Amino acid sequence: MANVVGEGAAGRSTRTLRAEGALTAIAADPRPPGRTRRILEQALVFADVAFAAVYTLSADGELLHLAESVGVPRTLCGVRDSYPVAGRAPVAEAHRGRPVWLEPDDLAAQAQSRRVPSRDFFLAALPVRGGGCLLAVSERADGFGADDRRCLGLVADALAPPARAAAEGADLRPDGFSLVMDTGRVRVGEDILELFGLDPDGFDGRVETLLGLTVPEDLPSLMSVVEADHMTIGDRELEFRVLQPAGPPRWLRLRGRLVHGGEGSPARLVGSVADASTVRSDITDVARIQRLAAALATAVTVRDVGRAVVAALRRPLRADRIALAELENERLVVTVLDPPEPEAWPELWRAEWRTEWPDAPVRTMPTLAAALREGRARIWPAGSPLEPALAEVGPGGLAVLPLPAGNRMAGACLIGWDAPHDFGPDERALLTAAAGLAGQALIRARAFDAEHELVGMLQRQLLPRRLPRLPGAVAVARYLPSTAGLELGGDWYDVIPLPDHHVALVIGDVQGHSAGAATLMGQMRTALRAYAVEGHPPDVVVSRSNRLLMDMETDLFATCCYVDVDMEEGSAWCVRAGHLPPVLRHPDGRTEIAEAEGGPPLGVVRQSDFPMSPLRLRPGTMVALTTDGLVESPGSDIDEGMNRFARHLSAADPAHLGPVADALLGKAPRGDDVALLLMRYDGMTFRPLRESWTVWRVPQAVGHARRFTRRTLRSWGVSADIDGALLAVSELVTNALVHTDGQVRLDITLVNDRLRLAVADASPRTPVKPTSIGWEATGGRGILLVEAVSATWGALPVSGGKQVWAEFVLRP
Repeated sequence: MANVVGEGAAGRSTRTLRAEGALTAIAADPRPPGRTRRILEQALVFADVAFAAVYTLSADGELLHLAESVGVPRTLCGVRDSYPVAGRAPVAEAHRGRPVWLEPDDLAAQAQSRRVPSRDFFLAALPVRGGGCLLAVSERADGFGADDRRCLGLVADALAPPARAAAEGADLRPDGFSLVMDTGRVRVGEDILELFGLDPDGFDGRVETLLGLTVPEDLPSLMSVVEADHMTIGDRELEFRVLQPAGPPRWLRLRGRLVHGGEGSPARLVGSVADASTVRSDITDVARIQRLAAALATAVTVRDVGRAVVAALRRPLRADRIALAELENERLVVTVLDPPEPEAWPELWRAEWRTEWPDAPVRTMPTLAAALREGRARIWPAGSPLEPALAEVGPGGLAVLPLPAGNRMAGACLIGWDAPHDFGPDERALLTAAAGLAGQALIRARAFDAEHELVGMLQRQLLPRRLPRLPGAVAVARYLPSTAGLELGGDWYDVIPLPDHHVALVIGDVQGHSAGAATLMGQMRTALRAYAVEGHPPDVVVSRSNRLLMDMETDLFATCCYVDVDMEEGSAWCVRAGHLPPVLRHPDGRTEIAEAEGGPPLGVVRQSDFPMSPLRLRPGTMVALTTDGLVESPGSDIDEGMNRFARHLSAADPAHLGPVADALLGKAPRGDDVALLLMRYDGMTFRPLRESWTVWRVPQAVGHARRFTRRTLRSWGVSADIDGALLAVSELVTNALVHTDGQVRLDITLVNDRLRLAVADASPRTPVKPTSIGWEATGGRGILLVEAVSATWGALPVSGGKQVWAEFVLRP
């Protein structure tokens, strides 16, 4: 590289020359610590990018994995951990040898860029010699200039040799190791073999041999590091113990890093192992506290905290029972009992049993109340005078651990023994340390439980409580939240009954996971329902929802699939806004991913076309709508996920939709929220008779409407009870002609013995029934007459106006 700098320096900018010099210095040592990261950092310095990453080929050659990254978190740039090699992502294109330079408009135009963040950025993907690519993201308004592109090219060139050398496995240091993840073969330095007490000539190169020498209690944590399924890219550090021929176990410290191999090479865990026993004074107690701290760090709920405390203390202390209780308003609410059987606990506790756990006031146990006021662990040996509620917990000895958290008391932990128990100084120190850890964890878990309940309540309020009964169809829906923390998802579904036996099936997904995304989801669900009930066609419903979202001026966007099903005809119109298409399961078991045209996501482009695509439904056809959380997962293409979803749907039994939905959700990866909506179209048993008449604005309009009604009813065989219907037609048509402008239409529908008369006009104003009419009034009696002669009446909005209707029950 130095020669290149010397020969072409005259034609390069100062920034380019400085970048070449920095990269040359890094390349002087082929294997310095963190070499790849230091090279990527030069992209931040000299190309002024916000994010830079290198992708390498997986062992099976199917994926490009993120090997190293620098800059802002990748989630802010919409960057994934891995991409399919055969896909069309910029990373895959660069791996095939073609540099990719994308501007914000290019990214927005990509159909698969649903995860692209709201703010604009520029993206570059450059091939790396030997396989893989360099990915860079710039947030500058002018994007990548000429110097920026030259500097990124230098960074890509500098990445190639080390990636190849690492993939081939360079020589190890005495304290280093290199573990092949898929085979378990490991190369270790001489210092590590000495720490494990192994002869270099007798070591068989298997990681199982090393694991067999570790203390069994430390094996699970060590396995979590050396198993590839539990690893992600990044550094790992762990302390564990190995058995010695004589004396106590030795503490070792492992530092490692998972590195994906190059093309044709498996992933490797590389790092070092050093002696850490000099910093361990009391191995047994420290190990117990270390395990408790590790368990409490991952404990999310109050129940999790209780189970972690029981697992860490009951067996080591040989206790007969442990209770963990929260302190709420001077009452102890027990959340974990071990053993859980009521018979193992005092009579007072059983008398105060509340549903699942006991709930007793602190004042009923003065000794416990005093311990909580003092805030320190108290121990009573066998025979100590205690109130019955405590004496029966530990007749052979009782330990009460107040659980402090800052300047407040979170609760208490009671540990009891049946046989007389001697409390040594080590146990007292263990109990004191455990109490402090448990108190802090209990406060965090209580806050999590409260927020989780609030999140769940909000999520339940935003989704339909139950689905309506449909004429000629059955529908079920499921919502499965993500298991990742408290984040609210933006997935939603809806089933909207519409006039004339139409039903709208809606499913959608708002970008992101936050309270803002969930709130916007509720707004979009309400907007779509309102526009649908107004009587607009599907494309207008989605288009107006798009304009509404644009007017909200939010940074979030939403995807949506809207299907309007005509239950009488067995036909449907589908509109997609950046969402997955419906999947149809035909009566013969054949599945089909509907070829429905799609528009952009809602909230991206104000003036957008949302084309309608026709669907044909035969009786027995199942319509399935889902969000991407069910079919998309890291390392798999979404098209592959849709095909897998269609195969599972083909093998399902459409006669029972509930078990079908549960089985489909059971296969979800749970990395994202999932919404699923299934409808089985059975067809209507009785198809209504319908006729329509356009009422012209002529003097004889009302008479024409009455004659049309009479002829229609006679052709249907209805001859009795038509006087009231004719009177209602007269009043409804007269009101429409007198009080509105534009076209007036009369619709007549007969279903079994129910006759429905409806008059539609262009005015959105709903008629109001007068409260009183004087003898001198000249109008206002029409609605009263309609109400008097009909079984029921009402008004509903239609596209651009309203429809006033009245129903009659005919005698057989």
